Amino acid sequence: MPIAKISPSLLSGDFGILAAECKRMVSHGADWLHMDVMDGHFVPNITIGAPVISCLSKHLNAFLDCHMMVSHPEKWVDDFAKAGASLYCFHIEATENASALIDKIHAAGMKAGVAVKPKTPISTVMDLGDKMDMCLVMTVEPGFGGQRFMAECMPKVRELRARFPDLDIEVDGGIALENIDAAAEAGANVIVAGTSIFKASDISGTIETFRTKVNTEQALLAKK
Repeated sequence: MPIAKISPSLLSGDFGILAAECKRMVSHGADWLHMDVMDGHFVPNITIGAPVISCLSKHLNAFLDCHMMVSHPEKWVDDFAKAGASLYCFHIEATENASALIDKIHAAGMKAGVAVKPKTPISTVMDLGDKMDMCLVMTVEPGFGGQRFMAECMPKVRELRARFPDLDIEVDGGIALENIDAAAEAGANVIVAGTSIFKASDISGTIETFRTKVNTEQALLAKK
């Protein structure tokens, strides 16, 4: 049974003190740290790259969940592996040979994730279920923080969970206390949340609520 993994999105943190923000999230109970990497081509914004990941990995004992919103994700595998990334999650829309890319990521010593945009059919990743370590179902359009959670993406999560009961399934975009139930009930176990964690009055409590709801639903799904 997959267990809950709460991965605060550092896109909502203070980039001027990013290492301190990472340590703060870990101190509040974060399991992973979600790093949004954008190249200005696949999405219009530009964020952190491998040098920042390298700096963070040297000062943190944490699982770095790197969401690669980049064109030509094959180009950056070795750089991020050397930088200390734990998981390299590329977009299915950005590559022509996802299976080979997963092999390359594994050969570099990282876990491999495959992300799908809201309008991308989940059928595009079903053949990769036995190779990928995680599937990320985007619940907003990638590239910007603070968007509304798209509940219409939850059927994708349900389909994945029914087909791959042991797969890590991540949801990213607009996740908050008011919609975590929908994500958990659909079968997601890796929860990315930015604003709802960083702006929470009780960060530890919010993370623990996410974890409890996910683990409760995963236990129910395991009994079916």
